[in-house]
Amino acid sequence: MKNCLAAIILILTFCSNQLHAQEIDTIPINTKNMNIKLKRSPLPSRQGPLNFEPVKIKPLVVNAKINYWKTKTSIGVNVNQAQFSNNWKGGGTNSVAVGGLVNWKAEYSKNSYSYVSEVVLQYGKIKNKDQLQKKTNDRIFWDNKGSFQLSKSWFFFGSVSFESQFDKGFRYYRDGNGDEQQVLISKFMAPGYLTESIGFEYKPVKYFSTRIGTGTARQTFVLDTAVYEKGKTQAYAVDKGKKIKNELAFQIVSAIDKDIFTNTNLKARYAMFIPYEDFKPSKIDHRLDIALTAKINRFMNTSLTGVLLFDTDMDTNKIQANQTLALGFGFTFPR
Repeated sequence: MKNCLAAIILILTFCSNQLHAQEIDTIPINTKNMNIKLKRSPLPSRQGPLNFEPVKIKPLVVNAKINYWKTKTSIGVNVNQAQFSNNWKGGGTNSVAVGGLVNWKAEYSKNSYSYVSEVVLQYGKIKNKDQLQKKTNDRIFWDNKGSFQLSKSWFFFGSVSFESQFDKGFRYYRDGNGDEQQVLISKFMAPGYLTESIGFEYKPVKYFSTRIGTGTARQTFVLDTAVYEKGKTQAYAVDKGKKIKNELAFQIVSAIDKDIFTNTNLKARYAMFIPYEDFKPSKIDHRLDIALTAKINRFMNTSLTGVLLFDTDMDTNKIQANQTLALGFGFTFPR
């Protein structure tokens, strides 16, 4: 009996090891002679190739407009005042100075075409005790330029610019009694300048450009004969009895407008005007405008501006210079 149980256990152990070794988890059943019917699936079936038809989807229209214009306006106001008592031993004179600046710029850019319009308006006056009022700044400048892109850095452009002043300008002197006197030498549209130019513009980066105006015409206006000084037959190269002088020239205009430091902007414009008629090195006009503006806070800034000008049509063979250092209020929008 014991021998039989040992044999059965040995057989079962052997069979178990064989099943695990072969990893058999099913037992094959011969269904050849069995009458087995499989139930048909209720899901539809299709044989053969499948044909797909494109479905037209109505495009989604977004109600949005693209604005190709960018505008920027800067307004600055500077006020300087000094007051001394009558017994002030250090010397000095009471004075009040006021200056204002408006700079408006609009840019349009679409595909290869662009248009830029810029207006610069400057005016300032100073009044010292026992002296006549004098101007510290006076300028009207309006520049318009349209350009078409030819390559990455080159453009074909056409421009029109206008320049004059708001108020009368005087030359001051003292008479035999020591009293200050003034002589009118300029006013609005005396002189005034209108310049048209076509040519090519080189703009390798956004903040720098150079215009090469191969075809440039300039009209100089003197609409008031009161600016002609005694004994002079010309004022600003316009003959007495005439109001307009026309010139054809080659012109180069370079401009830079860049933030060189944090909250510090450098803006400069250099213009060279070379007349074709009666060309001489001494007849070439040069003008350099520089403005360095540092922002103190949201509303206050300090600015250093300067102008270098050489134009023999203004009855002088020397370089004219103008420099202003101011602390005041400045507003720029949009911010």
